[in-house]
Amino acid sequence: MRSFTKDKLKVNIYPSRAEMGSAAAKDVKAAILRHLDKKETINMIFAAAPSQNEVLANLANDNEIPWGRVNAFHMDEYVGLDKNAPQGFGNFLRSAIFGVAPFKSVNYIRIDAPDAEEECRRYSKLLSENPVDIVVLGIGENGHIAFNDPPFADFSDERLVKPVKLDEVCRNQQVNDGCFASIDEVPTHALTLTVPALMSGKELFCIVPAKTKAKAIYKTLRGEITPSCPASVLRTHACATLYLDPDSASLLV
Repeated sequence: MRSFTKDKLKVNIYPSRAEMGSAAAKDVKAAILRHLDKKETINMIFAAAPSQNEVLANLANDNEIPWGRVNAFHMDEYVGLDKNAPQGFGNFLRSAIFGVAPFKSVNYIRIDAPDAEEECRRYSKLLSENPVDIVVLGIGENGHIAFNDPPFADFSDERLVKPVKLDEVCRNQQVNDGCFASIDEVPTHALTLTVPALMSGKELFCIVPAKTKAKAIYKTLRGEITPSCPASVLRTHACATLYLDPDSASLLV
């Protein structure tokens, strides 16, 4: 493993995607146990994407984690998909971990909410009442975190959850990931936790494999801290770690 720090962000590069996912899961588990040493219940936010498969599988199958003391949230959801669509992020997480590990509670963004603004207010209230301890996230091909796409990601957003229009790179990523057959099937709008909502977590664990993310990782670590690469804001967090495999780190030579 190769490690270095960029500003405040710790970066770990592993020999393989499998080792990256396993190491990230071990670190997340250690953080869960640390926080549970200090209080009875903690709150976690999870990303939904194929990039998270390895870390989620390792966590979901770890019977030593006291999931019954963890409240689970997710960070974004499409607008307009059928509530049972497998591409729905809540449905993805239900299959990967929310329906596998025995959480104290699982709090879904409603994919079929009739009023997007009202759903944002409802979920914002939940987050306000349950301050975030741990965030498990990824980075998009365009450098987004959650669905905060460039250049409109707002590092000082006053909201916790908001409706957004997805940019073309973001929508094409869903096709590249095999979630949709064509861009015409990908929804154009979503609800997302904002950058400040994600950054409010006490510890952030960002898992980013694959060659398709190499340019975004380069911009995240080698460029300026700017909304044109939303993930660059991770360099300002006091306790954030970025996990890479050889493919995603391939431009960092």
